Amino acid sequence: MGFATHLGPWLLGTVKDTTGTTVGTVRNTGATIVAQTNTASFTFAAINDSLTGTAFCLPAGALITGAQFLTSEAYSAAVTVKLTMGGQDIYTATTVTGPAAPYSMSAGTSAAVVALLANVGTTDQLVTYTATKAGTLTTGAGTLVITYVVRGSDGVGYPVGNQN
Repeated sequence: MGFATHLGPWLLGTVKDTTGTTVGTVRNTGATIVAQTNTASFTFAAINDSLTGTAFCLPAGALITGAQFLTSEAYSAAVTVKLTMGGQDIYTATTVTGPAAPYSMSAGTSAAVVALLANVGTTDQLVTYTATKAGTLTTGAGTLVITYVVRGSDGVGYPVGNQN
């Protein structure tokens, strides 16, 4: 199977423009949610006392919907991961201590973080990670995943003239 690249938001639905007030005549399209993954550095051998790096580059205008840390092999000691963008911890420290599983990360709740989650801004943004450990790691591997809605660089999810 091959990969295809599409630049810009995709709107999906069955009614593109509102032409009336009843079902079937009211716009029902919405922007797609996409994901990026980062696996390169999350093996137990790579996480010493602290590991930092760039996890993702999000497109301008994106609305962040979630983040997860998926462990494919259980860590032998607690590992804590957080995501930062624009100097704000957008996903606060998530500590993984259990078996291999998906761990949902908790979004920050400050006004500045909520604003970034709602719209990353008018330029692409780097999301960085910090991973720390408590104890000696002899096993463990994980993948970071972030999901977001692709929108226009101004944060608009639908062409302005058609938002009926």
